[in-house]
Amino acid sequence: MARKDRPDPVRSTLVAILQQLNRAESLHEGSAGDQVLELPEIERVLDGFWAIEHDHVKVPLALGLLVRNGLVEVHGGGSYPARSPDPPRARYQITAEGKKFLIEAMEKSDRIA
Repeated sequence: MARKDRPDPVRSTLVAILQQLNRAESLHEGSAGDQVLELPEIERVLDGFWAIEHDHVKVPLALGLLVRNGLVEVHGGGSYPARSPDPPRARYQITAEGKKFLIEAMEKSDRIA
């Protein structure tokens, strides 16, 4: 496959993460607490994804990029009671901008050249 024909591993990973977050939101519609995924859950569902499997992209870095660009929002991970042995984990949810990006990316990939 020519270099220009290869999919961009970063973009492909961003889309894959957004797909999983969108799926979680769709499956748990009406239950806001379940419409989010934690980092270990995202890493688990993307375990066999080609760009991650071949170590082209790290999930935390891709997730950070999505957050910085407003495509994903972070819930939790802030302060927690001193008695709690484990700090709360950050939970991630797709935003309206993330959905828009995902739709555009899927439309582009479905087009015939």
